[in-house]
Amino acid sequence: MAHFDLNEVLFVPNAVPPHKSGVTATPFGARYRMVELACAGEPGFVASRIEEGTLRSYSIHTIEKLRAARPSDELLFLIGADAFAEIQTWFRWQDVIAAVEFIVVTRPGHEYTVPQGARVRRLDTLALPVSSSDIREALARGEEPPTVPPPVIAYIREHGLYGKPGPAPRNPRTS
Repeated sequence: MAHFDLNEVLFVPNAVPPHKSGVTATPFGARYRMVELACAGEPGFVASRIEEGTLRSYSIHTIEKLRAARPSDELLFLIGADAFAEIQTWFRWQDVIAAVEFIVVTRPGHEYTVPQGARVRRLDTLALPVSSSDIREALARGEEPPTVPPPVIAYIREHGLYGKPGPAPRNPRTS
């Protein structure tokens, strides 16, 4: 936020990621709650339910919803270099790059080219060597990755998420 003088950063969990078949193993309510816990205490970090209930989570649809809800806001799309490298495989990718400017976060070992017409601000100062699949694998082994905030770890353990045995999951919407 400080590097690009942003007022707010929305964290948007996918309802149904288009690159996954069927329903994700972890329900939207639980993923939203983990995002909410991770954002707690961070001024300007906001968990968003904008994709809740959608049949497929396509970025262009989310961008269109945000534009309708916030017509005067400048929208920047914060994305890792690994995901940005695949942008030309996305649904309506040309519309996505025309609709927003990107902040691309460097990921070690991931190079990308900027498609013609895309507006990109590079964020090379983070270079986070983490991936969601690595985090899920570590959690399944019973590890507590240092990149995951302690309240999120506690929620995962309490609800028995990501393969680590725990108590029977409760309804994450009411937790």
